[in-house]
Amino acid sequence: MEPTATAGTDPSAAPLPDVSELLDGMPRQRGGPHLAGTVAPAPLARALRRPWRLLPTPAGTPFTFGYAAVLALTSLLGTYASSSLVQSLQQASSTDVTHLMQSPALVLLASALWVAGGLVSPYVFCFLLVLTALERRIGGARTAVVFLAGHVLATVATEGTVGLAVLVGHLPDSSLHRLDYGISFGVAASVGALAGLLGPWLRWPVLALFGGMLVQSLLEFTDPMTSWGHLISLAIGVATWPLIRRWHRES
Repeated sequence: MEPTATAGTDPSAAPLPDVSELLDGMPRQRGGPHLAGTVAPAPLARALRRPWRLLPTPAGTPFTFGYAAVLALTSLLGTYASSSLVQSLQQASSTDVTHLMQSPALVLLASALWVAGGLVSPYVFCFLLVLTALERRIGGARTAVVFLAGHVLATVATEGTVGLAVLVGHLPDSSLHRLDYGISFGVAASVGALAGLLGPWLRWPVLALFGGMLVQSLLEFTDPMTSWGHLISLAIGVATWPLIRRWHRES
C-alpha cells in the first residue's frame, strides 16, 4: 500500500504563509456579515416586502402617528360637529394677515391641526406616506422641523404678499381675513426633503410628478396664493437636502 500524504510528510505541501496581518488590514463590510456577491435589497424592494412600514406606527414613527391621530380627530369633528362650531374654530385657526399680526405663533400651530377637504383630501395620503418615510430616515424631531419650516415660511411668504397687495390697493381689505389653514404646505416641503434621500431614478420622477401637479393647479388660477405657497414649500424642502442628508448619515 502507498503511504497517505499528509501536510507534515508531503514535501510538496508547503506551509501556507501567515496572512493574518493582511486580513486585519482589509476593511470590514458595512451592514454585518453578508455572502460575497450578494446585493442588499433596494429600499423600494424592502418596502414592498414589508408594506406595513409604509404607514406610521406608534413605536416606529411616533411623530407621524400622533400627528395623524390628531388630524383624524379634527377631521371627524369637522364632519360631525355643527357647521357653526366648525366654522368658528377654523376661522380662529386661520393664518390670515389679521391673525398673523395678532397672535402668529398660536395660529401657525392651530392652522396645522386641520386638513382642508377632510380625510378624503389627497394630502392625507401624501402625509401618511411621505412623513412616515422621512421620519424613518431622520427621526421624528427632525421631520417636525422640516414640516414646520415649510408650513411657517410658505404661509408667511404668501400672506405677507397678500398684506402688501392690500396695502398698495391691489386687493380689497377683505383679503386680510381670507380663510387659510391646512397641512398642505408642510406636506409639500416634506415631499421636497424626502426626494433628496431617494435614488436619482426615483427622485426626479417624484419631483416632476408632484411639481407638475402644483404647476397645473397654479395655471388653473383657482387659488393662486395657495398654489404659489405649495411651490414655495416644495422649494424649501429641496433647499434642505444638504441638511437632510447629513441628518440621515447621523441617524
